[in-house]
Amino acid sequence: MNSLFKSNTGKVDRIIRVIVGVLLVGNVFTGLQTPIGWIGLILIVTGAFGTCPVYSLLGINTKSVSEKVGLK
Repeated sequence: MNSLFKSNTGKVDRIIRVIVGVLLVGNVFTGLQTPIGWIGLILIVTGAFGTCPVYSLLGINTKSVSEKVGLK
């Protein structure tokens, strides 16, 4: 279970997740008003914490080599 919450998203992935998440949540208040905002909330949380449980299950890691080593 510990490996499920291990950091597996790189800096660029995290930034994109937060931006797309904010846009999706913002659309709930301004336009679309559909449950799609919940997906945005999930993206914001996974971007903020740097871990994606789906990536863990699939064995995906988007960190760069220097991020994996701890240089960035």
